[in-house]
Amino acid sequence: MVAVGTRLGLPAAFAVTALVAVVGRRPGPVAVCATLAVASASLGAHAWASAVPRHLGPYTGWATVAADPLAVGSGTRLTLEVQHERFDAWAYGALAGKAMQRQAGELVWVAGERMVAPDPRGFARVRHVVGRFRLDVLADVLPGSPLARAGNRVRGALQRAAAVSMSPHHAALFTGLVIGDDTRQPDWMVQQFRRAGLSHLTAVSGQNVAFLLAAALPLLRRLRPWWRWGATVALIGWFMSITRFEPSVLRAGTMAALAATAYVLGRDPRPVRLVSLAVIGLVLLDPLLAYSVGFWLSVGATVGVCVVGPWCAARLPGPPWLRLSVGVTVGAQAGVLLPSLLAFGRVPLVSVAANLAAVPVAGFVMFYGLPAGLLASFLPPWAASAVMLPATVGTRWTATVAAVASSAEPSGAAAVVAWVAVGVAVAACAILRRSCPRT
Repeated sequence: MVAVGTRLGLPAAFAVTALVAVVGRRPGPVAVCATLAVASASLGAHAWASAVPRHLGPYTGWATVAADPLAVGSGTRLTLEVQHERFDAWAYGALAGKAMQRQAGELVWVAGERMVAPDPRGFARVRHVVGRFRLDVLADVLPGSPLARAGNRVRGALQRAAAVSMSPHHAALFTGLVIGDDTRQPDWMVQQFRRAGLSHLTAVSGQNVAFLLAAALPLLRRLRPWWRWGATVALIGWFMSITRFEPSVLRAGTMAALAATAYVLGRDPRPVRLVSLAVIGLVLLDPLLAYSVGFWLSVGATVGVCVVGPWCAARLPGPPWLRLSVGVTVGAQAGVLLPSLLAFGRVPLVSVAANLAAVPVAGFVMFYGLPAGLLASFLPPWAASAVMLPATVGTRWTATVAAVASSAEPSGAAAVVAWVAVGVAVAACAILRRSCPRT
């Protein structure tokens, strides 16, 4: 990933600022964009070179769990923040079970040694991890800050509600759809969603933020404009903390906050300008985001939906609702085309059909799942299962679409032939449409 990131991560800042320049088309914005591009590139290079440990050797004391634990093979990866530096600790055996019970934001008493870990591809460095922690002892636990405790309570409530009404792998998918928690998804499910072009559903996006604000809209409407703006930004920040400030939710939350600000100021900004401003601000605050594949995919899909989606919808036949759905899906897939090729080496052929079948139902799960899960966590099992039934059915449907699409996705030479056939068919349709006389 970083082999690609070192070539494209920093130029991504130039590309984003160029978008703003194109939208502005005035000398002032062009000069500002050029300045921001140089600044972001400089900050990115400095951040990449500075991602090395300043403190090494034995350590015993309190550490902050910087990210939710992730099961990898027979072990568990636990990211710890020790003296303001992040280290990956790999736990096995009994320690792996204890590590898997921890949540981001908690304080844990640890004993071990901080070491330099070779990271030639930079996967860890993108997460601000500077080395490896040899974990010998994992003992006492403290709940962490009030914000961390609140977020962990919500995540725990959703996990309990899903565990009561769904199978383990469907419960893991449910939390991925609602809050982007994919740490408990089995590898085979991750591969299915990736082959089907549906992996974006388990990463929090603008769709999740939009559903959250839509659910809160009846209450927000009762507030005066600036109070409504404050409540909206606070709600967005709360949701971002629950979803662990992942790159995709950072982009979506920042865009939503910018849109709310523009609304209260009486302005109507273009979506592409919102994307550009959000990405520029985020890259300036955290330059290593420019190397994140998840960030590339999120930005690419958003730009595709905003630019390619309306263009396609205006030119497709059929009823408006179908043209809009197909246009948005095609736009999103076009936006992630280059990042998918660079990061994963392939673009799923079945992704458009799979998204058309899965996204509306997954969207309902996102909208319904958060309030339903919180309510169900306070109910007895039989009542919780009844409340969660719509979300259970929607989650199963999404998993089934991913499984079917994954099995139908061609591979190897068959995939190349299929893509060539699609290209020929699209070109033929375009030629026929131009040659047909207009009435």
